[in-house]
Amino acid sequence: MQQRTLDAATGTKVSKLCLGALPFGTTVDEKTSFAILDRFVEAGGTTIDTANCYSFWVPGGSGGESETVLGRWLKDRGVRDSVVLASKVGSGPGPDGQAEGLAPAVIREQLEGSLRRLGTDHLDLYYAHREDRNTPDEETLAAFHRAVTVGKVRVLGASNHTAWRLAETRALAERRGWTPYTAVQQRYSYLQPRPKTVLPEGGHVHASDELLDYVSSRGLTLFAYTSLLWGAYNRPDKPLPEHYAHPGTERRLQALAKVSGELGVTPLQTVLAWLTGGEPAVVPIIGVSSVAQLDECLAAADLELPEELRRVLDEAV
Repeated sequence: MQQRTLDAATGTKVSKLCLGALPFGTTVDEKTSFAILDRFVEAGGTTIDTANCYSFWVPGGSGGESETVLGRWLKDRGVRDSVVLASKVGSGPGPDGQAEGLAPAVIREQLEGSLRRLGTDHLDLYYAHREDRNTPDEETLAAFHRAVTVGKVRVLGASNHTAWRLAETRALAERRGWTPYTAVQQRYSYLQPRPKTVLPEGGHVHASDELLDYVSSRGLTLFAYTSLLWGAYNRPDKPLPEHYAHPGTERRLQALAKVSGELGVTPLQTVLAWLTGGEPAVVPIIGVSSVAQLDECLAAADLELPEELRRVLDEAV
């Protein structure tokens, strides 16, 4: 699988597709999780995404399950040095029932917990999982920079941040000589939700045109979550959420069917090729619950859209 440079200073590279580990240890059992992880690295995948809070909202979950399963797999397979581990802080439940936020003490404590569960001494990529406007940016960025300088984190990222907040925090880091966010993780896929809609999933922020332009112009790396829309692309019988109900969705689905038919691939595979070959090129985070689902995604890793078919997709709005 192709690799791309995430951060030249540290030499960190990421695979063209990223494996999302959110359900591991909760809705996907450990045996199946191990099989998915094995298949992903066998196919040349290197980059695995998790978070300290996955998945506290699942019945019986408390958070940390995904990292714990990943840690056991890493130890059992002895592959820590050949994978790129990404985790996050900021969205776990805090003592007041709200998100834990990005105060320095939270970052320090939660980073230690993630490292312990994963059985490693460092994270390759560490995200601010969501904005925290109650904590001064100086405090948050200084804590993240400290984690980098002591070797516990290599690269920093921001998830679920608006474009202007991303630009503002990066400018502040540059002024102070601190490590900036160079990875961005946002919700993004071929189908777009209705403009100005509020996504029902708490904390989800969709990539805006402004954010895409900022990422492209600054040479940042965009990771896209919910890129497969819960399998809806391949399931005509599976209704899309209400916030995708607008005329543009039908036009895009028609274009997707046309292009997929001409290429002889599934709509899901076409979407992955559209994401990875666009501008900016996106690293899709693929969430699967079986090896069979993963194999369908992996088959798209080398798929490139001819320019005329990309135009068909792009012009369906």
